[in-house]
Amino acid sequence: KLGPFWISITGGVLVSAGFFLCAYTQTLRWLYVCFGVVGGLGNGFGYATPIPVMAKWFPDKRGLAVGLAVGGYGAGSAIFGPLSSKVLIPAYGWRETFMILGAIFFVMTMVGSFLLKNPAHGYCPAGWNPQAATAGLGTRDLSPSEVLHSPSFYFLWLAYALGASAGLMVISQLVPFARSQGISSDLLATMTLVVAACGNAGGRILSGWFSDSLGRLNVLRLMIGISIVAMPVLYKAGSTISLLYVMVFVVYWCYGTQLSVNASTTSDFWGTKNAGVNYGMLFTAWGVAGIIGPYIGGQ
Repeated sequence: KLGPFWISITGGVLVSAGFFLCAYTQTLRWLYVCFGVVGGLGNGFGYATPIPVMAKWFPDKRGLAVGLAVGGYGAGSAIFGPLSSKVLIPAYGWRETFMILGAIFFVMTMVGSFLLKNPAHGYCPAGWNPQAATAGLGTRDLSPSEVLHSPSFYFLWLAYALGASAGLMVISQLVPFARSQGISSDLLATMTLVVAACGNAGGRILSGWFSDSLGRLNVLRLMIGISIVAMPVLYKAGSTISLLYVMVFVVYWCYGTQLSVNASTTSDFWGTKNAGVNYGMLFTAWGVAGIIGPYIGGQ
């Protein structure tokens, strides 16, 4: 089997290649292929690899460890979004910006790939009791086929898809909604780049941390329940900036929680040996949510 190093290398190369190829695009279809297919495939390789590695190194603090990993992923948009739109594109143009970002991502992913290594078989942190920690959870490593025959997979998949749909709906419709309410571009930028990014990263990291003590499913239930209340309140907030900021923060927090805690839950329920593949199967719920959420929000 390929280790995390080679999978991360593959992902980094594909992401960078996708960005470089986007610089030469002449049609929208070419952009879809380069950015969506090539870059998206590499993104999938790179995203799924650190999660099982973190889960194996920190079984006693799995929620926090995975939350930090995916939190960094989410926080990247708050860095490279403004960097691209405010600095690189005005100075160099969009084609050159794709090349610059491709080069930056190549260096970052190659360095990160060399740091990824699974612990030795049987590794256990000092003072941690695996039997006590896994009481009531899965006690062995399940293969992907066994996971697909488990009812818990489909319950988690459905909850993941519905929970993520709320956040992706807001992500896709926040800008047109804010403009329809007459919100200025400066306030809109603050909302989308600062408030949303902080909520997203906070949900991934802190909810992951909370789940270590409160339980994964308890945190997921709580966040889905909050989303049910927050979504209509967000709509009713309209142009009331202070309330809109608060509700955007809350919705993004709940959305970030889904990507963090579901990843930890995968290892809790079905073991760490096949966590990469097993979470990849569960993560398809996010892909479905990416279709459902924006579609419903745009209707």
